[in-house]
Amino acid sequence: MSDRLLQEVEKRLDVLISRCKHLEKENMSLRGKESEWQQERARLMEKNELARSRVEAMINRLKSLEAES
Repeated sequence: MSDRLLQEVEKRLDVLISRCKHLEKENMSLRGKESEWQQERARLMEKNELARSRVEAMINRLKSLEAES
C-alpha cells in the first residue's frame, strides 16, 4: 500500500471515529431525554387519573343530591 493511499485510509478512519464519538454522545443525550419524557408521561398520567377520579366523585355526589331532592 502506498503512503498516499495509507494516509487517505487513515484520514477516512479518523473521520469515522470522530462521527462515531459524536453519535455516541448524541445517543446518550437522547436516552437521557427519553427517560425524562417517560417520567413526565408517568407523572401526567397519574395526575390525569387523579383528576378523573375526582370528577367521577363529583358526578356521583351530584347524582346522589339529585336523587335526594
